[in-house]
Order: sequence, then structure tokens, then C-alpha cells
Amino acid sequence: MSAKLKEQLQHAKKRVEATLLRSFDNMLDTEENVLAATRYSVENGGKRLRPFLVYCTGELFGAAAADLDNAAAAIECIHSYSLVHDDLPAMDDDELRRGRPTCHIQFDEASAILAGDALQTLAFELLSTPNFTTSPQSQLQMISALAKASGLQGMVGGQALDIAATDRTVTLTELERIHKLKTGALLSCAIELGMLCAQPERLTDETRQAMRTYGQAIGLAFQVRDDILDVEGDTAVLGKPQGSDVEHNKSTYPALLGLTQAKEKAEQLIHEALKALETIDGDTEVLADLAKYIIDREH
Repeated sequence: MSAKLKEQLQHAKKRVEATLLRSFDNMLDTEENVLAATRYSVENGGKRLRPFLVYCTGELFGAAAADLDNAAAAIECIHSYSLVHDDLPAMDDDELRRGRPTCHIQFDEASAILAGDALQTLAFELLSTPNFTTSPQSQLQMISALAKASGLQGMVGGQALDIAATDRTVTLTELERIHKLKTGALLSCAIELGMLCAQPERLTDETRQAMRTYGQAIGLAFQVRDDILDVEGDTAVLGKPQGSDVEHNKSTYPALLGLTQAKEKAEQLIHEALKALETIDGDTEVLADLAKYIIDREH
């Protein structure tokens, strides 16, 4: 990871976490256990890649800082809620997330379910606040984009397909569809939110399409790298059990293609992402660095 990327990731992380904490500070008369479980679920030491993509994209095209803070916090709420629910016994049944007990282990299953629900609704509360400087039309488009990326046509649909693919062999086309929905949809949505916060005159149709191509490519590459790390990563570094996909008979790129070809697939996707950035008029160095980091990361 380049020094510049590391610095900007840390800056974005501080910004989005400050926004999230302000949201919790405004919650009065809330049941203490569920509030604690909800805060625990976002104070989880994550990389905050999705908020980072919101910030990078929006700043590239002149978005207002406060708009980006709300959009970044909203997408992080959705991502965090998905992890809480994924870890539940009815889903992946994991006891460790980022080196800490998962929410249902730290608290209990009911609190974890409610914490996930609370984070999902908080996301749309953040996007619907009246203090956005972008147009009401753009704000409605943000709400719609996040809802679609999170639901049956996005993350939830991908998770359902992933569960249905357990204990059976799927085709490469089926696996790609699972990952594009389960992981890629939300990463792509981060870029969409950044563009919707931006000044419309700064974005041509060609630029929008290039950013979407970049988002789709890194979204799929991220999941391919996750599959690879499940095979050759280290539990202490990953912060979650290594080999859990194999243990649960999950469909993965290494299982379908083999480890070498899975790595080649990730490289190919990052090449596509970098080619898309070359067509954009602006400083896309950090976005390029992020693409490279996605397939080099160890957790």
C-alpha cells in the first residue's frame, strides 16, 4: 500500500466514524443493550473501503464535504449490518470478525438481529436528512441506488444465491453473478453515491460509465481476493477463521478455477479497472492505488 493511499484511507476512516458516532449521540431513550450492540457492530476496525470510495469519487468531481459524510456513513451502515447478519448461526455461523467476537457472541442473537436492522434503517435516515446541498432529485437517486444495491437485486440477492450454491458445484457464470451481487453491488454503489453527491456538470456520460466500469471490476476483484485469502491467509491476520469457506462447502474462485487461475482472474479485473481510470480527466492516482491494494491485501 502506498503512503498516500494509507494516509487517505485513515483520513476517510476518521471522517466516517465521526459521522457515525454523532448519529448515535443523538439517540435518546434507546434500549441500552441494542444500542451497545449496534455501536459495537460499526466500531469494528474495518478498512472502510466503501466510505473511502464515496469520498474519493465525490471529491474528484467537486462534491460538498457534508454530503459525502452522510453518504459514506450510510453505506458503511449497510455493510456493517450485512456482516452482523452474515455471522449469525442461521447464515455463516462465525464466532470471530476482525479479531473480535461477532455481535451475537458478544451480546446474543436477538440483539445482533436488531442491531443489524437498526443499522439498515439508520443508513436511509442518513441519506434522507434535509441538510444535503445536492439537489433533492440526486438525494432521491442516492436512496434508490443504495436500496437496490442492498436488496434482492444486490447484496441480499447475492447472499441468497451464495447460500443456495452451498454443497453444489456452480458454473463460472453463476459464481460471477453471486459475487457481483453479494460484494460488487455495494462497492459499485459507493462510487454511484459519490457521483450523485458531485457537481453534475463535472460528469460526462463517458466519465460516469468509466467510473462504473472501475467499480464493477474492483468489486469482483475484491471478492476473488477474499476467496484466495480464505485458502492461503492467516487467521490472526484475517481477523476471522481461515478456511471457513472450505469448511462450509462454499462456492469460490479457487475451488472452481484453482488458486493460480483465481489469482490471474483478480489481476485481469484490476487491469480492467486501471484501463477505465485512464479515460477520466482528473487525478485518479489514489483510485488506481486502491485497485492494486485490493488484490495485494492480506486481510
